[in-house]
Amino acid sequence: MGRMSVEEIPEYAERVLEVAELIPSGRVMTYGDVAEWLGEGGPRQVGRVMGLYGGAVPWWRVVRADGTLLPGHELRALGHYRDEGTPLREAGRSAEGHVPRLDMRRARWDGTGGAHEVGGADGACGGDGACGGDGAPRAGTHT
Repeated sequence: MGRMSVEEIPEYAERVLEVAELIPSGRVMTYGDVAEWLGEGGPRQVGRVMGLYGGAVPWWRVVRADGTLLPGHELRALGHYRDEGTPLREAGRSAEGHVPRLDMRRARWDGTGGAHEVGGADGACGGDGACGGDGAPRAGTHT
């Protein structure tokens, strides 16, 4: 079975990949954050998309909610995090392999800060009132 062409990538997958590309260097979003941003799917669906199609985008910026690094890709991801200055928490001595975790409190990106909305409007909320009172995008408003 041959590799899928860009035209054959499902629409949902394209939207997930667009969100991954929006995440600034040194920041991360969880699989659930991406699903909430899109207003559809869930963490498992986002993880599946990233596993199948994520190699062409900054895949290391879409992560598990607990901050553990992607099994089998820890060292590659860690290199990216260190290059980008992503906040990390050093692993305790009891952690297997002593691989650090992401400091989710500091590294997590809420979708604000001047990025472009999926679909092309300027600003994370597009200036259309789609943000909540705290300036963060509301689920379902960025499709």
